[in-house]
Amino acid sequence: MTSQIRFDNGAAYARYMGVWSQLVGNAFLDWLEPAPGLRWLDVGCGNGAFTETFVARCAPSAVTGIDPAEGQLAYARTRPALRATRFLQGDAMALPFPADSFDITVMPLVIFFVPDPAKGVAEMARVTAPGGIVTAYGWDMTGGGFPYSAVREELCDMGFATPEPPSRDASRPEVMQGLWESAGLTAIASRVFTVERTFADFDDYWTTVLGGPSTSAALRALQPDDIAQLQTRLRQRLPADRGGRITYGARANAIQGRVPH
Repeated sequence: MTSQIRFDNGAAYARYMGVWSQLVGNAFLDWLEPAPGLRWLDVGCGNGAFTETFVARCAPSAVTGIDPAEGQLAYARTRPALRATRFLQGDAMALPFPADSFDITVMPLVIFFVPDPAKGVAEMARVTAPGGIVTAYGWDMTGGGFPYSAVREELCDMGFATPEPPSRDASRPEVMQGLWESAGLTAIASRVFTVERTFADFDDYWTTVLGGPSTSAALRALQPDDIAQLQTRLRQRLPADRGGRITYGARANAIQGRVPH
């Protein structure tokens, strides 16, 4: 049995996933093209990496972020650009807001962590005003699009389990399409994004991986010989360029729909 993925350290998560979040978040916003002056809700805002991105780009009139992890929210509150953002601890499946509270509700890189994704999407639709946008994007977990799939796959090949999100299929395009349709949303559109990240060298990559909630517990349980074997496997799988840098890509699936008038 694998352990639960926990997001408690906002700073470590910023290095592990924050950069990836901003890379794919920018691609997502290029596609979404939201109007300025909207009331935004960021469901599963984490440490505020994507929140900061859309605040800088989209000129929202008001921003609320909600997340179950107080440690992540504490980090988000330290971001200077988010001083006007309201952050609340809460559950995506029971959003603590009345109906029609927001113009755009987004769930960034979160849908596979929601135990009941259909309930989460229904809640997003409930709190979004008629004509408003309900949207999400998530790593292609089942298709190898997760940024640290290499670590997880190599650990699995070595006989070591890593924690899985409770709804890993929820980010598949056909599953998200069904969720949006079931929530009664209209004008549904989807897109696939591929982004690349460069690490300074293998040590930079390895240190980043060590701080990741989806890999750190498994790595801490390894013996030194196992760690050496895993590092050898990863060096072969993720070769460095002449300058020692490691560059590779990740893939995310996105969807949007509107609340009917």
